[in-house]
Amino acid sequence: MAPFIHEAKTRAFNFFIIHTGQHYSDIMDKVFWNNLNLPDPKYNLGVGSGTHAEQVGKMMIGVEKVLAEEKPDYICVYADLNSSIAGALAAAKLGIPIIQLEAGLRSFDRGMPEEVNRLVVDRLASYFFAPTPLQQTHLENEGIRENIFVVGNLIVDAVTENVKKALATSSIMGRLGLERENYFLATIHRAGAVDNHQNFQNLLNGLALIAKRYKLPVMYPIHPRARKNLERVTLAADADIRIIDPVDYFDFLTLVSNAKLILSDSGGIQEEAAILGVPLVTLRKNTERQETLTMGSNVIAGFDPETISQKTEEMISRERNWRHPYGEHVAQKMCNILEKVLST
Repeated sequence: MAPFIHEAKTRAFNFFIIHTGQHYSDIMDKVFWNNLNLPDPKYNLGVGSGTHAEQVGKMMIGVEKVLAEEKPDYICVYADLNSSIAGALAAAKLGIPIIQLEAGLRSFDRGMPEEVNRLVVDRLASYFFAPTPLQQTHLENEGIRENIFVVGNLIVDAVTENVKKALATSSIMGRLGLERENYFLATIHRAGAVDNHQNFQNLLNGLALIAKRYKLPVMYPIHPRARKNLERVTLAADADIRIIDPVDYFDFLTLVSNAKLILSDSGGIQEEAAILGVPLVTLRKNTERQETLTMGSNVIAGFDPETISQKTEEMISRERNWRHPYGEHVAQKMCNILEKVLST
């Protein structure tokens, strides 16, 4: 949301930020505000960790109090976070129109908590910014046909505005002793991957096969959820899998830009990799970013180690001639539309 926030500030929109505290450690929170030069949130709810119900419940209580006091004309939420569904539910109960800044993504797997969040937020929203025509089709298939605007995805602005700065200022390549395209980058954090110990073990075994096959390290900045589950799995002793602490946004963009290939269960990174021209293997059985499969920047591997290795070989040999469909100057387009909406 950083490009959207900056654009809204430039246009002197009267707005404020609610930070739920869903992410709260410095490396998962504060460094992003600093990297992206974001204004301080007016409210920080500090909800911290917990089950999905606990998090959403605490957020709803906090957001409702803020909204009841501030009485905003609209609330903007982004994508499929617990923060997003809590904000949308609280706003809907108070009759405040909801603007969904990343609408219509669907994995068609309700076993994913994120998919449940997407479905609920999109059902409650009044205005829908869809990244591509595919998301508009998803919304229309669910009976949502008004106030849909296909504008691209804010992640394009975030990447293009920050990648040059990241490459110019980050020292992570030197600190980790890495060279361009001489390592793999892995991110594994979803509950379905790391809380299921067999899935987590299979994914780590897949990373081990790749590290041994190509004789290259696999860099794995580990999410706190995954780190808690490390003691229940085994890392191959003969494979160069380097588990490191989470890194800030500039360091991460640098690692993504220079990687030979990325292995990830993240949705956003599928888009970032496509934008930056880096091949990616999805460590899940589905994706809500189906465009990345069509354009050829991504392939789904699931949890089987041999399949992960085979899909890695496939992506490494594939030409990087894809063109991403996620637009440009997205925050400007959104704010142009909102200026018309807000004036009516």
